[in-house]
Amino acid sequence: MDQSPAQPHRKIIHIDMDAFYASVEQRDNPEYRGKPLVVGGLPEGRGGVVATASYEARKFGIRSAMSSKQALHLCPHALFVRPRFAAYKEVSQKIREIFSRYTDLIEPLSLDEAYLDVTTDKLGIGSAIDIAKQIKQAIKDELQLTASAGVSVNKFVAKTASDINKPDGLTFIGPSAIEAFMEKLPVDKFFGVGKVTAQKMKNMGLHTGEDLKKLTEDELVRHFGKVGRFYYQIVRGIDNREVHPHRETKSLAAEDTFPYDLTTTEEMEAELDKIAQTVCKRLQTYELKGRTLTLKIKYSDFKQITRNQSFPTGFNDLETICATAKRLLAATDPDDKKVRLLGISLSNFNEPTPKQKEEKPSDQLMFPF
Repeated sequence: MDQSPAQPHRKIIHIDMDAFYASVEQRDNPEYRGKPLVVGGLPEGRGGVVATASYEARKFGIRSAMSSKQALHLCPHALFVRPRFAAYKEVSQKIREIFSRYTDLIEPLSLDEAYLDVTTDKLGIGSAIDIAKQIKQAIKDELQLTASAGVSVNKFVAKTASDINKPDGLTFIGPSAIEAFMEKLPVDKFFGVGKVTAQKMKNMGLHTGEDLKKLTEDELVRHFGKVGRFYYQIVRGIDNREVHPHRETKSLAAEDTFPYDLTTTEEMEAELDKIAQTVCKRLQTYELKGRTLTLKIKYSDFKQITRNQSFPTGFNDLETICATAKRLLAATDPDDKKVRLLGISLSNFNEPTPKQKEEKPSDQLMFPF
């Protein structure tokens, strides 16, 4: 009989900065402190989008990816400032230096959040909760910013926990508490569950993890595709994904599902302008240039298509992103079609080969994945 000891649990911390862009702006500009602040496109501009909002602004219902005009409508006295991505990236690097005092297993998800595996920490502290406390305190003392932390034995639960007591929170969910926690979790908090899927689940009477748990793995796959297998595992507290310290970005995307079907080219192009701004800002944040742009379209009957165009050199400017997306849209004959979702993604961030540099931009606009 195998008497080998059970594998010890991982110790995973998820750190998420609080209203990161807005908090940096309030730190650097005392006149913004305590006021509703929106970082993003200006409301008088065409297609301005909120990148993030201070907690004072969030009280009015302002949130990321909302149009700046809508944000102004919700809070007419809000202050709007353009993002300073170079400043945010510099702060992000300092945050990463704090993380690296404790572990080299750091998986950044964006400038303002990351997973840390502290199963074995550099300083021999041993307690993931104590490490999270020290990291939060160092960020506060050295950078005058606050972060929220989630601590658990896997990535999914740690990430979910970090969102529970924001801002400046720390939530630990131990092995014995995970299953009860997952049962109470609303379905729209599950990994991979967007607005449409969440609504589909609710229409099926699935409102919490406890409801999802009643379905077999085959039933979940039948209703939701391959990701149903992940739902089956995670609702039982099982997530074996490792923290990958060298996480390479393969693509960068943004999309939006609309509350009503778009039926005119003008409506679709206006929404593409907003989505393109989001993609552009993210590309510039990470200093990435992609060579392939992909347009994603989902129609009212849930049929989905993608169209893409590749270029010999990388780009991340708004003008090229907008123009290419609209060109791909026009090639689908959009008039009189009902569109419920649009998305734009950039990929192929690697440097082109000499042969690729000699090639002209692809004219194969109608090549579906």
